[in-house]
Amino acid sequence: MTQGKWFLNVTTREGRVLRQLTEAVGAKRVVEIGTSSGYSTIWLALGVRATEGKVFTHEIDPAKVEMARANFETAGVDDLITIIEGDAHETIKQHKEPIDVLFLDAEKKGYVDYLDKLLPLIRPGGLILGHDMHRPMPDPRYIEAITTNPDLDTSFLMMESFGISMTGKKR
Repeated sequence: MTQGKWFLNVTTREGRVLRQLTEAVGAKRVVEIGTSSGYSTIWLALGVRATEGKVFTHEIDPAKVEMARANFETAGVDDLITIIEGDAHETIKQHKEPIDVLFLDAEKKGYVDYLDKLLPLIRPGGLILGHDMHRPMPDPRYIEAITTNPDLDTSFLMMESFGISMTGKKR
């Protein structure tokens, strides 16, 4: 932790589920949109540590990038994470390889754009995880996109808390 600051983007319980799902699908390549302090990123990195994978995380705020970088080093997972700085609506265009797990935890109105741009890269059997599906209120367009596409299969987890959408890309 840097200067005693910690932004808890996901609960510890949600972080554990992120790690378990990442490990369970054998993720080699995880993309996260919205690093913040890096708490969720650390959980994802713990998942890819077991699969010999990597996490690519996108963050627009330079102060949060600096904080996250220090937190990754403290947690001993900095070698598993690549931080991509800038507006993720633009920086995600650099991804060309198949993605095993996509974790969305940035501005809620942007989820549809991220999904549109990255869905072609999600491998069959891969997961799209969206945070804050209960509160704050998710974008209804995103909910429609992940629940009406016949190539996707969506469930909602931990809705008593912030909520996570778990969307599998059908094989």
